[in-house]
Amino acid sequence: MNYIDAREAPLRNNGLIKLHGAEAFAGMRAAGRLAAETLDMIGEHVAPGITTAELDRLCNEFIVARGGVSAPLNYRGYPKTSCISLNHVVCHGIPGDRVLREGDILNIDVTPLLDGWHGDSSRMYVAGKPSVKAKRLIEVTYECLMRGVAAAKPGATTGDIGHAIQEYAESNRCSVVRDFCGHGLGQVFHDAPNIMHYGNPGEGLVLKPGMIFTIEPMINLGKWQVKILGDGWTAVTRDKSLSAQFEHSIGITDTGNEIFTTSPAGLHHPFID
Repeated sequence: MNYIDAREAPLRNNGLIKLHGAEAFAGMRAAGRLAAETLDMIGEHVAPGITTAELDRLCNEFIVARGGVSAPLNYRGYPKTSCISLNHVVCHGIPGDRVLREGDILNIDVTPLLDGWHGDSSRMYVAGKPSVKAKRLIEVTYECLMRGVAAAKPGATTGDIGHAIQEYAESNRCSVVRDFCGHGLGQVFHDAPNIMHYGNPGEGLVLKPGMIFTIEPMINLGKWQVKILGDGWTAVTRDKSLSAQFEHSIGITDTGNEIFTTSPAGLHHPFID
């Protein structure tokens, strides 16, 4: 796969890996911060009794009030601002009339588009008190994300990222979903390259400064296989085991990487001391 200066590339996914400059990193910082602030805001509303549609509405109002628009809304026909995935839903859960119950775990995924740049991030939340198994899954999944991020640096490969995630997940008796992956990001919502969350060290694409992409592992308590429901979007675990996900948008720098979607309030996951 070839690399290209992002300033010379079309604003679409043409299979080339865009290498971005300082202006792009500045745009991604602003968009990523809005995504993180949205996820900071919504956490205080996650509680038994609220519907996922209401959580989605609050996210949309927050993004619009700050000059952004929701990239997922009407993207390939998707009907909502956010994806809200509960319990055994792996990803792309559509907000609706479902009322949160005590002990539900949920991933909320937002992508505000701000001044032409996409800030893509997701976190796990808990309605009330989680089960012991759910709490462990969430903690393992967050650690998987951060190990994947730590592996992302110039000269490393996409396989290094995937291996770091897979090794930790499987050492904790969890599985890594194969059907979905991270992706290039910037002025294009879903761009090259794909970032797999499993793999072998040294394999895959070499990471270069200027690359911008998401890392977003989906980790299951049971087996990794998933299926898509009849709405064409919602992915669930085939064995109905719990699933969790965290996501950051990052850029590769000369010395490592920059996380664009770090929580300004330090609310990275539900169990912050």
